[in-house]
Amino acid sequence: MLKTVPELIALAKENTRIQTAAQALPECLATKGVLIDVREVDEFKQKSIIEAVNIPRGILEMQMLKQFPDENTPIYIHCATGGRAALAAEQLQRIGYKKVTAISCHFKDIYQVSQLSQ
Repeated sequence: MLKTVPELIALAKENTRIQTAAQALPECLATKGVLIDVREVDEFKQKSIIEAVNIPRGILEMQMLKQFPDENTPIYIHCATGGRAALAAEQLQRIGYKKVTAISCHFKDIYQVSQLSQ
């Protein structure tokens, strides 16, 4: 049976550590984690979080192993609404990353929390 994108996202969220921006961003700083923005380059250029590394969802698997070869690196993933972040987090866990968190909220919330933490 075929699954819709919302169904895939729901399944990914069942198997992934999910946090809000208010939970994830302070933890990311405290653990010296990496904040990955999986939005497309154009979205990232419009507005982004200073600390975030932009690796679009479509090339995530190829780039992560090059840029972050340690499987124990704390990774926090965000996007525009949380859907791509959940799918990306699930995939990074399949690759073998051990400390992956998807930030599940709208980008405006992530951006606002990031401004408060500077």
